[in-house]
Amino acid sequence: GRQGGSSLAQEGQFRQRSSSCHCVPTSLSMAVRGLKAVALAACALAVAGKVQLRHSSHKAADSSLHVGSFVTPLEFKHQLRVCNAFANSAAMDVFRAAESLTAETPMPYKSCRDFDAPLKSGDKLEFRLGDASSGTFSVADLPNNDAVLLLVIHRHDSVSGAVSFESHVFAALESAQVAVIDTYKGKEHSVAKIMDLSLKKEGDKAEPVRSEELRYSSVVAVNPGEYEVVLDSDSGEERARTTLVALKRQSYVVMRTGVESMSGSSFPQELVVYPNFDPASLHSAAARPLASLAAVVLAAFGAVLAC
Repeated sequence: GRQGGSSLAQEGQFRQRSSSCHCVPTSLSMAVRGLKAVALAACALAVAGKVQLRHSSHKAADSSLHVGSFVTPLEFKHQLRVCNAFANSAAMDVFRAAESLTAETPMPYKSCRDFDAPLKSGDKLEFRLGDASSGTFSVADLPNNDAVLLLVIHRHDSVSGAVSFESHVFAALESAQVAVIDTYKGKEHSVAKIMDLSLKKEGDKAEPVRSEELRYSSVVAVNPGEYEVVLDSDSGEERARTTLVALKRQSYVVMRTGVESMSGSSFPQELVVYPNFDPASLHSAAARPLASLAAVVLAAFGAVLAC
């Protein structure tokens, strides 16, 4: 969910809630085998100025278990994926308490990074520009399954330097999942679309390119393949274009970035896709079209900044 505050240094909390979502067919007239839209349930609920998502947390095994017991606690792998969409010329550092996750390589604007540092309930992630704290994200609960935890920091508005967070938990699914997030702050309106990557040579008979809108604040499931993601203005003018190589069991983020700043530097609209894979990976992964999903359960992971 998206929340923000008016001051520069903010603190947010999240908990986990399970959200039932279902696949819906595409609206393309032709058979789009490679694209199945997933309706994302609204997962962030504002309560007393805070968004809290709940999920039962994993309980450690009882300490009274005897040594050598065949009963052991389950351990889940939670990978933290951070994206810096905060439009600024300075790079962003990420800290967990006194530990710098970014170490000597802070994250530039429009970059994303996966961190292996395991999270636990109660952890606080602090974001800094230089020596100044920009915002804090507090971990309340973690999901009871392997998951990629996506956290995007971006501008709260086009006037101040306050931050907001966008966040999501990617469930462990067979298909590729794409979270579509709009972090742009300004007056311009643009629509993100996903379409087949045209590789036809000159002289080949042209075929219609399949295209589908990517709704902001949603998650879609796509079949393995190479796609183009395009950002079009309301008048149909192309603002940005990039590629997406979708592999099975991978989780992606597509972001519209930029700010039309009322004070300070402005940054144009751009598209960011992460992670990026070599198209050759499609063949090595032996990708094949996936069957339609009758139902998909996506767990969402929300953050809020206390006002």
